[in-house]
Amino acid sequence: MDQIYQDIFNSFPYPRLILEAGQDGIIIRSVNIAGYDYFEGEETNLLGKTPEEALDDVVANHIVQSCRSCLRTGKPVTINIAPNFPGGVKVQSFMLNPIRELDGSLLIDMVAMPGEAGVNQVERERDDAILLLTSLFDATGVGIVVTDHFGRIVRINEVFSKEYGWQEEDMINKDFTVLLPPEERDVSKKLHGAFIERGKNGTREIQIIRKDGEFRDIWLTTVLLELSQSRRFIVSTLRDITERKNMIRNLRRSKNMSDSANKAKSAFLANMSHELRTPLNAIIGFTEMMRAETFGPIGHDKYIEYLGDVHFSARHLLEIINDVLDMSKIEAGKVELHESNVDLDEVFKSVEMIMAERAKQAEINLNFVVHEGAECLKADTRMMRQMLINLVANAIKFSKAGREVDIIATPLKGRKYLRVSVIDDGCGVAKDKLVKVMEPFGQIQDANTTNRGQGTGLGLPLARAMVELHGGELLIESKKDVGTKVHLDFPMERILSHVTEALSPRNL
Repeated sequence: MDQIYQDIFNSFPYPRLILEAGQDGIIIRSVNIAGYDYFEGEETNLLGKTPEEALDDVVANHIVQSCRSCLRTGKPVTINIAPNFPGGVKVQSFMLNPIRELDGSLLIDMVAMPGEAGVNQVERERDDAILLLTSLFDATGVGIVVTDHFGRIVRINEVFSKEYGWQEEDMINKDFTVLLPPEERDVSKKLHGAFIERGKNGTREIQIIRKDGEFRDIWLTTVLLELSQSRRFIVSTLRDITERKNMIRNLRRSKNMSDSANKAKSAFLANMSHELRTPLNAIIGFTEMMRAETFGPIGHDKYIEYLGDVHFSARHLLEIINDVLDMSKIEAGKVELHESNVDLDEVFKSVEMIMAERAKQAEINLNFVVHEGAECLKADTRMMRQMLINLVANAIKFSKAGREVDIIATPLKGRKYLRVSVIDDGCGVAKDKLVKVMEPFGQIQDANTTNRGQGTGLGLPLARAMVELHGGELLIESKKDVGTKVHLDFPMERILSHVTEALSPRNL
């Protein structure tokens, strides 16, 4: 630029910049004196710099996008920018005019437009609002697509371009359905038309196609924007949720596989009842006959001792198998209640008879108490007996010689349930271990439980499952080295006798 034009350029009363579009992007080539004043810069930090290097991000992005639009259309573009300086925000309108030099280089003359003294304050506020919205449109962290009344794309922001690969020239004036899978286009087109007519805002989940053909899961938020002359546009923000959806799908698939495996396991074990129990019953029966010398003497005391060991081991194995099969049947949903009017006195007597020998060997006293009003219960007799046997066996196993175990049935009218409790003064369970003992096969081993015999760890879980089949619940209270209380609470409607308030002798 010769000197005369340089002087005219520098003396121009409004901010003016010459920008060049090259392979390295948009470069600031010249700035006049008013321009240096407006941008509060100097030659060293403006000339030869890109707008991104010289100005704040929002202003720089706005200028660069506008320059590209100006060069692409070959027509002047008017923009408002508002650089944020320590002294405040300076709002100024600029016209960007494309110029092609003789050598073929592309320049943009960016010149400030003089303001009108009589501009109405409302118009100024409107312009400021437009400027603010324009800046937000480009600076927001989510993709934005604007469509018109006919579903044509009129604008996209940079975030959308970066995330999905579509450039502005690919999208402008194209129908928005090009972004959607073919099977969703007709429905989406109808929804768009209905939204233009009646919508205000909405959200839904969709899939869109990246430029490379990849499908992405999107959470779409749409807002209806109405401008002058009843022109309506839809502003859609797109948040990519593909990774979250994939994680949910994987978790659901893993859960389904786990559930299927558990059901298959439970179904298998439930169907093995006859095959496992029959030979064990035969072993138990034959060893009982041999120990009783039904068909004549065995001839050696050692054989009698060994037969006792075989008989004990077989019965212990049968108990374990019964517990495992019962739990498997419950998990497989193959257990049905055979309800009848259960006499708790009779059930308690049968449990006392079954557990008497075990309690005697452990030197534990069993106390069975049925309070008035708890004599009769509508329930499954076998399950009632099994629950109590499991709980009493645990209480005996973990109680010291000379202690007592109380088995108490108490109707609690105020709380509207019947409680059957098994209480011991044994080693107890630490509070942080209670969850584990309620899990199938969960066992706690420490110095207090060593050499007391190990079962399956199914006693408590089985009792809980069985009481829940009756519509009740199992509660456990335990304290280390103090003892344990296990409560089976049955709904009040299962009590068939007259209900009165009663209190446990152990202060339940």
